[in-house]
Amino acid sequence: METRLHIPVGFLVIPIFALANAGIPFDSFSSSAAVFNPVTLGVIGGLVFGKLVGIVGATWIGWKLGWGRLPKAANFQHIIGVALLAGIGFTMSIFIAELAFSSQYELLIQAKAGILLASVIAGTAGFLVLRNAPATTTIDDEEAQGDDFDYPTQSLSQ
Repeated sequence: METRLHIPVGFLVIPIFALANAGIPFDSFSSSAAVFNPVTLGVIGGLVFGKLVGIVGATWIGWKLGWGRLPKAANFQHIIGVALLAGIGFTMSIFIAELAFSSQYELLIQAKAGILLASVIAGTAGFLVLRNAPATTTIDDEEAQGDDFDYPTQSLSQ
């Protein structure tokens, strides 16, 4: 029974619960002025584009400086897709918005609307980028026993 309920709970009950607890009135989306408000657009920009630029940029810099490598089966399109998915910062973003706009109810509602819209945009964009990412190479059984990284084989005692 638990297995049968997993999909409806995960994709219907929990999102409805999260949306109800977020405290976002649906009339906050009733006009284009509310959606295109500077606070709403700033939150959307920060969550979608800020996380994208920050994660992809930090990954690229670390890769170029030789601080790390991508897993064998990954490329930067995968990094871009995952960075977009990071924009689904629903819970912590609402917490920060409530701290920032605790005495300004109207701005708080606009920020929460931006968080909800950013989560939808980031989730959809991340899904589409990862769905259209090139197929990765398969890993043979020997490689599957370890992780996806190549480590130096030098002994530390030398």
